[in-house]
Amino acid sequence: MKRLHNYQEKIITVEEALSKIKSGDHIVSGLAGAEPQLMLSKLHEIHDHVSDVHVMTCLPMGLYDFYSSPEYKSSFLMEGWFYSGPMRKYHNHKNITFIPNHLHFAAKKRIDFQKPNIYIGNCSWIDEHGYVSLGLSAVYEVEMIKAADLVILEMNPNVPRTFGDTTLHISQVDYIIEADYKMPELPAVDINEKDKIIGKLIADLIEDGSTIQLGIGGIPNAVADALKTKKHLGIHTEMFTDGMVDLFESGAIDNTQKAIHKGKMTAAFALGSEKLYKFINNNPAVEIIDGAYVNDPHVIGQNSKMISINTSIEVDLTGQCCSESIGTKQISGTGGQADTAIGAQNSKDGKSFIALYATTTVKDPETGNPVEKSKIVPILSPGAIVSLSRNDVDYVVTEYGVASLRGTSIRERVKRLIEIAHPDFRDWLREEAEKYKIW
Repeated sequence: MKRLHNYQEKIITVEEALSKIKSGDHIVSGLAGAEPQLMLSKLHEIHDHVSDVHVMTCLPMGLYDFYSSPEYKSSFLMEGWFYSGPMRKYHNHKNITFIPNHLHFAAKKRIDFQKPNIYIGNCSWIDEHGYVSLGLSAVYEVEMIKAADLVILEMNPNVPRTFGDTTLHISQVDYIIEADYKMPELPAVDINEKDKIIGKLIADLIEDGSTIQLGIGGIPNAVADALKTKKHLGIHTEMFTDGMVDLFESGAIDNTQKAIHKGKMTAAFALGSEKLYKFINNNPAVEIIDGAYVNDPHVIGQNSKMISINTSIEVDLTGQCCSESIGTKQISGTGGQADTAIGAQNSKDGKSFIALYATTTVKDPETGNPVEKSKIVPILSPGAIVSLSRNDVDYVVTEYGVASLRGTSIRERVKRLIEIAHPDFRDWLREEAEKYKIW
């Protein structure tokens, strides 16, 4: 009864929680489904009382006035480790900026720079022992909660109760807001013919007993679909997805061959559909563990046959991968791409894949007409961010084939990458390689 009494004493309203924020504060919000929807939706209401408040986020799901309305930019600056659609859309308001990072270092390096004043997030309902679960994410939340001066959580019965590093005793929380909103869901992404081809090319190179990391989108979904005939797969991934639930239910995943966390599916966060949330809720086979550990390349490499599958926007003829910007425009983030790609190559018999379509359709700046453009390019677009260096690239895959770049010279890379480019652009790529003396 004493714990229950303490819990009751911690309950405050959203307005009372917002009153704790002062000018100049650095606030960290939970990632994606772990974000506190009530506080963020009303944060703009205190703009008259504060200035220069920094709000750090990662893959925010909601569209909130504090950053989408330019009138509040003198009060709030949004700093993101990974952009979502709303951040891309409102970046030009000049109140949103990116924090370069490898995800396993995101919390540590930020704390080295600036200790957070307040952590805000959500959690499951309190249990009879006085514990809550952080639910969908432990990417940086665990470290930030330890470092913050003040911890405010929205307690929500819809937050899945997960195992791993997400368990938190109520004594570690300063204030609680009682809430009841749905977890954000990602819309299903259909698999097209290109996805299926790429998915099969990658799946054919994955052995039984491999441990898998993959993300979301058409290509990762196609890979997951193509892996359903495999046996004894394991999961050690940054993001736990619907595709992994499907793989488990198909019988392909049993986690018996993993070197670490044997028998468990290990992730730093989960995001997807209601089906996924029901699957991970109170499921001891799924562990949500601190991203500083899960995404550490050294840890990843301890699994044998570790497989990393990521996507990219464009790849140049030396192997440099731009996966987060279109020119200078930030559209996502490095996230764990380098973490997992390097980690997989640290692994015995591990493989790292970068997958992309051979072409994309863009608008001609002069005519406004759609034109096809190669995504295998001689040089990256001006200002493009290198998410994965050419030193860390292993396999590159398009619908036209697989280019193995491990240990190859630039001359060999040019040859192999041109072979998996769209046939209409191969002569142009050869001419450009000669023009720029890339050979």
